[in-house]
Amino acid sequence: MQDIAEQLRAWHASGRAFAVATVVGVSGSAPRDPGAALAVDADGEVVGSVSGGCVEGAVYELCQAAIASGEPVLERFGYSDEDAFAVGLTCGGVLDVFVQPVVPGADAGLDTGIAHIAAGTPVALVRVIVGPGALVGATLAVTADDVAGALSPTPSTVGGLERAIVTQARAMLEAGHTGRVVLGLDGRPCDEHRQGTVTCFVDSYVPAPRMLVFGAIDFAAAVVRIGRFLGYHVTVCDARPVFATVRRFPDADEVVVDWPHRYLDSQLGRIDGRTVLCVLTHDAKFDIPLLERALRLPVGYVGAMGSRRTDRERVARLREAGLTEAELARLRSPIGLDLGSRTPEETAVSVAAEIVAHRRGGSCLPLSASDGPIHHDGPDHRAGTIHHDGPDHHGLSRTGTEGEEAGTAEGPTPRPHAA
Repeated sequence: MQDIAEQLRAWHASGRAFAVATVVGVSGSAPRDPGAALAVDADGEVVGSVSGGCVEGAVYELCQAAIASGEPVLERFGYSDEDAFAVGLTCGGVLDVFVQPVVPGADAGLDTGIAHIAAGTPVALVRVIVGPGALVGATLAVTADDVAGALSPTPSTVGGLERAIVTQARAMLEAGHTGRVVLGLDGRPCDEHRQGTVTCFVDSYVPAPRMLVFGAIDFAAAVVRIGRFLGYHVTVCDARPVFATVRRFPDADEVVVDWPHRYLDSQLGRIDGRTVLCVLTHDAKFDIPLLERALRLPVGYVGAMGSRRTDRERVARLREAGLTEAELARLRSPIGLDLGSRTPEETAVSVAAEIVAHRRGGSCLPLSASDGPIHHDGPDHRAGTIHHDGPDHHGLSRTGTEGEEAGTAEGPTPRPHAA
């Protein structure tokens, strides 16, 4: 929902009713991860996507129906060999999509959640997607120190459940995780196939991951552009003020004049496992003190530009500086994949490809060279978010459209669509 938050906030501010469809479960080969969202307003305007085109038309109709009825619905879209081009996923996957109508001012959890997302405030949006009918669609907006919304007008009846969900949501928000949580009505964890359970979808929204580009060279400008395209908050840092200017890097979120290692030291509270560092200076006086620090930090990716000779000399100096072999093994140098790149733009593509492959667990081989899965279950499927696929986490069958759904004895059951 983060990518459509501005439009949702505009609709909300104008008092316009709309419906939000969110991917809450994935099995097999599916084009979008849990958390992907599409929204439709009362006038039929649509923003976002849940499937890259496979089921958008059907979801659009579900949104319009939800606006008219005011009722949420959980729908399943899957693949059928008998009719591969009917409504569904011809790629062979299965999606669970939760459609929720929104009337501005009617739900404090949704109202506050949308405001937080649009403002960039870290928030976990918790929605009940399966359970007793009175709870389905209930929404909580959970931040590190506040909760908006309620599961029920009579909180005493679900107080334990609400406290447990808030605790789980805060833990997932801190880790940047998105996924399902299945609890009993008393708030205790339980088997998802038991009767009387409540399934919540917790969607964590955290600030964009950071890309730190060190070295204000022409190649850096291209890396900045593609970093922004991938959704990173991009900072360019160089100690030379004549090169590190906003005019030279108009696509950067920040341009900093400072020694790279000193700037990195100042950012320790703002970097995490999603942060990527692209060291493009290929100058030892900048590279060595910077990489000596970077390779010891829990960041997601560290790549450095340079020739093979430069790389060998740089690694030798870092080894002399006391870095271990395990720390040196984290360095991606020379930076990027072997695409035969020449221009800054081509080089930026190779760097971006390596970052994506490293984050997603890709093999870096052509898809045509293997018959394995196209989508990988890497450590980070969306910048800042970990999603878990398979029946252990989503209650979805990997072999068809009729997988068991947690808590289907109560509340809406996903209705399978053949495709």
